Amino acid sequence: MARKEEIFVGLDIGSFKITTVVGKTDEAGELNIIGVGTSFSTGVRKGIVNEIEETVSGISESMETAERMAGVQLESATININGSHISSFNSKGVVAVGKANQEVMFEDTVRVEEAAQAVQIPTNKEIIHVIPRVYSVDGQEGVKDPIGMTGIRLEGEVQIVTVSEPAVKNLKKCVSQAGVKIEDIISSPLAMSKAVASKREKELGCVVLDIGSSTTGIIVYEEEKPLYTSVLPVGSAHITNDIAIGLRTSIDVAEKVKLKYGTSMPKAVPEKEKIDLSEIDMNEEGVIPRKHVAEIIEARLSEIFLLVKNELKKIGRDGQLPAGAILTGGGAKLEDIDAVAKNILKLPCVIGKPHNLKGMVDKIYDPRFSTAVGLMLYQLEETEHVGGSRQVGVAINKMKKIFKQFMP
Repeated sequence: MARKEEIFVGLDIGSFKITTVVGKTDEAGELNIIGVGTSFSTGVRKGIVNEIEETVSGISESMETAERMAGVQLESATININGSHISSFNSKGVVAVGKANQEVMFEDTVRVEEAAQAVQIPTNKEIIHVIPRVYSVDGQEGVKDPIGMTGIRLEGEVQIVTVSEPAVKNLKKCVSQAGVKIEDIISSPLAMSKAVASKREKELGCVVLDIGSSTTGIIVYEEEKPLYTSVLPVGSAHITNDIAIGLRTSIDVAEKVKLKYGTSMPKAVPEKEKIDLSEIDMNEEGVIPRKHVAEIIEARLSEIFLLVKNELKKIGRDGQLPAGAILTGGGAKLEDIDAVAKNILKLPCVIGKPHNLKGMVDKIYDPRFSTAVGLMLYQLEETEHVGGSRQVGVAINKMKKIFKQFMP
């Protein structure tokens, strides 16, 4: 029997661009990219909305562009939330197995996750993700899926990801005013890792870095599960600012210099290679060494990767991730950025792009589209888990969110 064709939409609301990616499942259930839309983002700073009207306009433009390309009307989307307010910690919960025959049921895993959430968080924060990591049944540790096992005591460890409550409210307001229904909200690090990190890389242990315009998202995986999530308030726009200051030029010219001549390895640039600024902008004058630009870029990138290294030290994973680092986001397009990351992080490094997709893949095979594609894949995954215990869990979580809205 042929499957019903369904539409899935990922809406990435970034600080530089707002990106929409549209996918449609065919009769075989495979996902095909059918539409992409981008618009400049002028109402978001460091991942947080600071201009409602500008953000609403950017969302509408991005969605409408994708809608025209896809040839279908788009009414809803899975969206991201970003910013340095995102933080995570691991928590444990313990419950007694409910069944008389002592068999662990799905309901027991739900209860242990609820028990793990019984923690104090700041009043201006809210929990956005509760991700099961590992279970223990009667002291037997390292259990990935306890359902069906026999025992009396079930212990579970989860990763809890929290976000700023005002940031979520402002984001929801913008999307709602743009006429888009929100299917789900996913943190940017979790979304982009969905598009670029393989199951094997997550199992071995890896860190995925989303180098955006004004933020760098970090998510560490171990045994296929997220171990740590964080967002740093620094990104590729800071490189542009450094170039503008170093060359005494405008931000627009600095951005063009970065994109056209930027490289992360000064040693690889010949001393005689020059950049004529008048070729970039007729109002500019002067000829500067390309090596100087590379030195500016390397200095800021080194700072970013040292900050990442410090985050890995906090959790005891500095240089300890066999699958290495996966770099994605618009900032990952800088020439030789992987070499700088490898040198500082002391890990194997690769550039991550969305993969294993069909349709207009040439339009999204780019690190800039990782978050939007990941959001779309999350929406697809929830739909695919129909009829199983996962569907029940999703339903329970959605009911909790509904009841929470009416609670004082």
